[in-house]
Amino acid sequence: MSKKILLVLAILLVCFLFALSLGQCKSDTPSKQEKAEAPDFSLYDIQGKIFKLSSQRGNPVVMFFGTTWCPACRGEMPFYKDLYKKYAGRGLKFLYVDINESTERVARFAKENSFPYRVLVDSDGSVANDYSIIGVPTVILVDEKGKVLGVSHRVSDLPLNNLFTAKR
Repeated sequence: MSKKILLVLAILLVCFLFALSLGQCKSDTPSKQEKAEAPDFSLYDIQGKIFKLSSQRGNPVVMFFGTTWCPACRGEMPFYKDLYKKYAGRGLKFLYVDINESTERVARFAKENSFPYRVLVDSDGSVANDYSIIGVPTVILVDEKGKVLGVSHRVSDLPLNNLFTAKR
């Protein structure tokens, strides 16, 4: 085959894949009026107490999914702590959800880093799977009705100002 034909075929393939992805985005993405329900879950915290997400209804919740070995997670921790200082007193609940690690390791990590928020252990990764976590850190903002408002890999990208300026 000539180079021109290969180039045309490559362009057509790219256009086809792009069009296919647009169709999937439209059908899989909820509209702005229709927010996705946050999957409920129960996990143990590092003190051995059970936590259930649905028990937080009435309060917005921000969940940080991470691991102890993740450099990007460690890099986002100061920003997450700053958000805690700024918004915890206004009713925003904060969670750190560690994925696929032991309670002992996570507890040691939380103590070394002086986490001021609740630390949960998703030891088998089932909650991360329910939230389709494909990389860490992933930060998810849930409103007081249990609907997902935002998902990001950076704490600074969460729409927190909108959450509080609209209501408070």
